[in-house]
Amino acid sequence: MAQFGFENDIHSILKLDMPIINAPKARWQRKASSSTISAPTALTPGKSAKASLSLSKTPNKTPGKNKKPTPSKMGGDRFIPTRNGKQMDVASFLLTKENEPMDINNPAATFESQKAWSLSLNGYNVEEAKILHLGGKPLHAREGYQINLKVPYSQVTNPASVKKTRYISSTPNIILDVPDLRNDFYLNLFDWSSRNVLAVALHNSVYLWDAEQGGVTPLMNLELEQNYICSLSWAKEGSCLAIGTSDCKVELWDVDNEKHLRSMISHTARVGSLSWNNHILSSGSRSGHIHHHDVRVADHHISTLTGHSQEVCGLQWSPDGRYLASGGNDNLVCIWPRIQEGSFGNSSQLVRCFNDHQGAVKALAWCPWQLNILASGGGTKDRHIRVWNVNSGSCISSLDTKSQISSLVFAPNYKELVSAHGSPLNNVVIWKYPSFAKVAELNGHEDRVLNLTLSPDCSTVASVAGDETLRLWNCFEAEKMVKTTHSVIHPSIR
Repeated sequence: MAQFGFENDIHSILKLDMPIINAPKARWQRKASSSTISAPTALTPGKSAKASLSLSKTPNKTPGKNKKPTPSKMGGDRFIPTRNGKQMDVASFLLTKENEPMDINNPAATFESQKAWSLSLNGYNVEEAKILHLGGKPLHAREGYQINLKVPYSQVTNPASVKKTRYISSTPNIILDVPDLRNDFYLNLFDWSSRNVLAVALHNSVYLWDAEQGGVTPLMNLELEQNYICSLSWAKEGSCLAIGTSDCKVELWDVDNEKHLRSMISHTARVGSLSWNNHILSSGSRSGHIHHHDVRVADHHISTLTGHSQEVCGLQWSPDGRYLASGGNDNLVCIWPRIQEGSFGNSSQLVRCFNDHQGAVKALAWCPWQLNILASGGGTKDRHIRVWNVNSGSCISSLDTKSQISSLVFAPNYKELVSAHGSPLNNVVIWKYPSFAKVAELNGHEDRVLNLTLSPDCSTVASVAGDETLRLWNCFEAEKMVKTTHSVIHPSIR
């Protein structure tokens, strides 16, 4: 009886309830077909039997030029595995068995019995006969590809795609007392050199503050007590400082040796603005005139620009030295060409003249990554930041800041624009350029902010105000800043 039970189990496993459609041929059919192909055939005259036999073989490469053969090793293709004829037979059989009811009471026993019969009859596991089988190492997605769903790719995090969180402290890193700072909107009383030294004018004296060492050094004093410093500007190398005074002079000082180099007298009123272009120093006066000085020669005054009718309070050369921008108390923004080598005399030839502002224009800033873009800011009656395309002469954008604008600085690290404000805000604002979305407000000054300047590494903004304080704001660090208790240095410059 046991023998009959064994045979019945064999028949029940191998029983096919329905014909197999598109199933592979049986082994005896494949042998018959292969023997038919390899049977001797009539030879074509002029061709050998060896050549005819080679034609009967199946080519081992896919027809076509430059196409690689199908992989013959197991695991060569991840989605189409290589399997023999027996595996295909068993796979076809298993497809027909999938729809048969399993033993609900003991499904694990049914699977184990199928595995045992497969090992006994075929010599391999049933799992190895699956139609689709994933194997091999997972593929890598392209760089920067990110998806939240589970996919058969190994995701590699792209560092450029990781968004960094930026923190801007509302507290300045350093606060310096600047007693006797002249609270005059039209003056430019401090500048930051390429050697990381801040020069500050306090009434009739100039002091230097080393940003690395923290030491304060007095540089010079005017002889007469009633005279005062009106403007400061460092040369590009950071060793020569130009000083404009109320007694119509422009003085040059060698900072390394603390030596007075020369005094240049050409103006008839106080010199409230200065700007360098290599060896050419441009100075703006309360008379409305702009003078060009060639500091290399004894006869330094080489040209006069007469486009303004009132005091020139803003003066900036473009980074490439092509244009000079000037702003005045007459609400005008003038664009002047560069000085031609060897040219002398008076000149009033303007490249552009913008008259859209309704207040005095002291704030001027050239964009360092778009050299034809100039930003200008108006005074109390205007309160607008306007961005100009100097080449076309058009106003690209305009923003009402609701406050007097005294200074503008472009921050190249983040492509942002920083503005200093007087009444009623008395603060510093960082704007995203060119969208003018507000990034941050830096509050703390108790009087109008008079000037802004940027550190040599473009990471720190310095602001000086009528409350006789100079504040340094670390706003443009590349990495996230952790909010901690700030150790504010509060020394006095003098």
